[in-house]
Amino acid sequence: MLLEERPPTDAGLSALLTAAFDELVKRNGPEGRSAVHAEARYLVALVEAQPVGCGAIQPAGAATAELKRMYVIPSARGQGVARALLAGLEDLARGSGLRVMRLATGVRQPEAIGLYESSGYAPTEPYGKYVGQPLTRCYEKVLTTDGPGSCTENDNPNSLSVHATSPGNAGCIRPKGEDRP
Repeated sequence: MLLEERPPTDAGLSALLTAAFDELVKRNGPEGRSAVHAEARYLVALVEAQPVGCGAIQPAGAATAELKRMYVIPSARGQGVARALLAGLEDLARGSGLRVMRLATGVRQPEAIGLYESSGYAPTEPYGKYVGQPLTRCYEKVLTTDGPGSCTENDNPNSLSVHATSPGNAGCIRPKGEDRP
């Protein structure tokens, strides 16, 4: 599996984001979508060169990233794609100097809650638009510099690939086009 940073205009990413929104609407109604900032950075998971999942981070304070748009297509679920994406996005945040990752998910997404809790995210007080939203659960994790997949080889933060080495470890972030070790 390859995790690759893509611009929001990328066709494969756009198709994943549309599918993610369609699923959110089915589960939560149209108000289930929240805004993503223009400075958000997206990763796309590729299996056999096909986009199968995505996620983004956006700045949410001096040292905090907010996780956005985590999605894996139904046929790729249960294969470690979401866990690899999450680890890759944590690496991307670390490489950007961010030390805390926060997120909001819905109670109608038990698989997401399970992923976040098993990945070290702890429940936290609702923030921003999520305050007073009874169907939303907020989580937070302190990103250590030696976490899974952590690496210091991020030479070009504008052109990245993350090579997943196992379902629970996104490996090192490397410049696009560089071969795996």
